[in-house]
Amino acid sequence: MKNAFLNKCVFVTGPGDAITLSENSPSGFPIAFRSCDDCALSPERIDLDRRCLEECHLLEGMGRLRLLNFQHNLITHIHNLSHLRHLAFLDLYDNHISQMSGISALASLRVLMLGKNRIQRTCSLDNLTKLDILDLHGNQISQIGNLSHLSELRVLNLAGNCISRVDNLQGLDSLTELNLRRNCISTVTEVDQLPCLQRLFLSCNSITSFDELACLGESCSLYELTLDGNPVALETWYKQAALRCVLQLRQLDMKRVTEEERRMACVMARKEDEKKRESHKQAMHKEKRRLAIRNAALQWEGVRACLEHPAQNGAKEEVSPEARAVHRGDSHLAELDGETLRLFGLGALEALERGWGVQTAGAVTVIAFRYIHFDAIVPTLPRIRVKFPNLSHLIFLETNVSRLPQLAALAQVRRLDQLTIHPEGNPVVSLSLWRSFLIYRLHHFNLHKINNLEVTMNDVISAERLFGTLGHIAATETPRCRLLVLLEESRKRQLQFLLEGRGRRAGLSPEELRDNGKLLGEGLSRALFNYPSRDYLFHHKEIWDQDRLYIQAQVQRASDTNLKGESLHKLWPSMFMEMVRDYVLEMRDRPTFRQACLNRLSTQGK
Repeated sequence: MKNAFLNKCVFVTGPGDAITLSENSPSGFPIAFRSCDDCALSPERIDLDRRCLEECHLLEGMGRLRLLNFQHNLITHIHNLSHLRHLAFLDLYDNHISQMSGISALASLRVLMLGKNRIQRTCSLDNLTKLDILDLHGNQISQIGNLSHLSELRVLNLAGNCISRVDNLQGLDSLTELNLRRNCISTVTEVDQLPCLQRLFLSCNSITSFDELACLGESCSLYELTLDGNPVALETWYKQAALRCVLQLRQLDMKRVTEEERRMACVMARKEDEKKRESHKQAMHKEKRRLAIRNAALQWEGVRACLEHPAQNGAKEEVSPEARAVHRGDSHLAELDGETLRLFGLGALEALERGWGVQTAGAVTVIAFRYIHFDAIVPTLPRIRVKFPNLSHLIFLETNVSRLPQLAALAQVRRLDQLTIHPEGNPVVSLSLWRSFLIYRLHHFNLHKINNLEVTMNDVISAERLFGTLGHIAATETPRCRLLVLLEESRKRQLQFLLEGRGRRAGLSPEELRDNGKLLGEGLSRALFNYPSRDYLFHHKEIWDQDRLYIQAQVQRASDTNLKGESLHKLWPSMFMEMVRDYVLEMRDRPTFRQACLNRLSTQGK
């Protein structure tokens, strides 16, 4: 009797629930069976909860079973269930199961309860296509997967796991409820691919921003959402942001959404949309600006290459894909940034022709040119002087300022406090005398800084020593007709006044006035260092060639005179000593010296 009691146990929990468990069977597996009367009373249901079972017993004679309850046992593996072809409800809640093997043959299963076990990944569900409810809460699952074939699944419970990202939800076309409470979720995706989802529970996770929930806004069926217990729910704007994200929500964190809350969310949504449109507009503007500057740079590189390496024998240069792209897009940009007007590319000079308001034009104090040939800028300088009365600083970057005469064109601006000519793209900066020439030629500007370096009195004196003599000789030795050709219109009128009006009042001839450098003034000598425009060169090419040769001769003459003066200055002490010595020697014999002097005088008298 003792052995029989050890091998068989009978459990009775209610009518029809008398179960006999046997540890010994021919198959080697423990067996559970019922009497015929009990099977007749409850043929489709067995409750084996709280029986301290360590494995699933072979259920003999229970092929019609539809509901099987193994809750609150010690089961570690699922087996001996493959013969239950009609099983629709399997409850293995609160056991020690670590793998989902042993259920693949249960094709009729509609409800599978595996909560509070030790499962680490979802698997063995390939044949369970009729599943309606799948409960896997309280396990150790770290990733959602192997569920895409469960097209009839309505409820999925994955609460209390180790999931960090919501994804792999494709194919769950019937899912209406998804429970993901108490995980480690920081990012939610693919929820918008669940066409029937109505309830989503995300409480107690690690979601910090609604940017991680962007897909919720694309869901048209979701009406209940929980986000309490996430960092994002601590924000003061949390509820409005949640309703803005999912406009059709009826419940948030188990509380009904009021119409006033929904109205406020709609207002915030409109403001957010306006903000996004403005941000998009700014992004488009920045991209357009970037492309325009890039195209201007490419066009500039092409122009500079042509200047440095002109095509030989009329050969046609190959156009690069980048250069072709420039012609298809904007290649210039004019922008006003505070007090600075920036011009990129040749076409940007058109901005100087626009109608500028008095207040806007008056606010411009700095103009920066880039990727524009300096010779194209020169004709605009007089208009710049008139249009921008408060201009105090000009910046030239990659404008091909390569010769000193070009710098003289800046005199047309009339007033500047600061001038910047970047070494990049401006070869003139590599010349040793460029700064001195600029200080001399633009003396009337009273420049304070050149390339961020202060202009000192020593700089002014040095520049005057270098170029003052040359300017004086040019002003006093150049014929009147040539002066009128060389000078710009305002200087011509000044010269005409000096040569004619003041000449008559003083009774001096034009030649005498020309020889008097003080009357003509220092400004004239500087004005002769001018930079003629391209139109002037075209219409006065022959005269300009003659003037250029004449000025070159005058420059050579001035140089020779200067060299002679320096030589005389060095030799004069010795020459003076020799002259004194010769006279002393001659006067040593006074009678002879007097007689020689009388002879020279008598000879000159004849």
